[in-house]
Amino acid sequence: MIGTAGFVVVAIAAAVVTSQAFSEQRIETMPTEPGPSMSPADERHAEIMKRLSPEQVRVTQERGTEPAFTGKYWNNKAKGIYKCVCCGTVLFDSKTKFDSGTGWPSFSEPVDEAKLDSQVDGSLLTQRTEVVCRSCKSHLGHVFEDGPQPTGLRYCINSAALDFEGTGTGTEAEKSK
Repeated sequence: MIGTAGFVVVAIAAAVVTSQAFSEQRIETMPTEPGPSMSPADERHAEIMKRLSPEQVRVTQERGTEPAFTGKYWNNKAKGIYKCVCCGTVLFDSKTKFDSGTGWPSFSEPVDEAKLDSQVDGSLLTQRTEVVCRSCKSHLGHVFEDGPQPTGLRYCINSAALDFEGTGTGTEAEKSK
């Protein structure tokens, strides 16, 4: 038999448990102000989206391809390095750039293979090997096994995925003539 004091304790405990459950439910469903903070990855992605042109976003973030012979660097003959437009990682050196006749910047090898990742791309009727920046996972282009020796590789990279940093004198336009 529960006495009056015991009954009151049980009733208070039940009220506290019910109140806590109601409070937790209300907290979960109520919007918080000013909103949840962004993760570092989301912050980087938001910064990239603000900084890039619509074409650069389409190519690097949506795995697009720029039309042949339209990119900024397809005919660039200046000496220097090519970096990922999204994160600045150095990817290619002009010493390995060659004219493949395809209308995209083509390189026989990266500065460091560890800076690139590759994956199968079956988006067209044939399978290709997609190349992405290992640091930020941005789409760069594709690699094919029809390049010059000694590597036999052709890294066919979208100009929109690259930034160029020249090491010589003169402008890119002057050197590409």
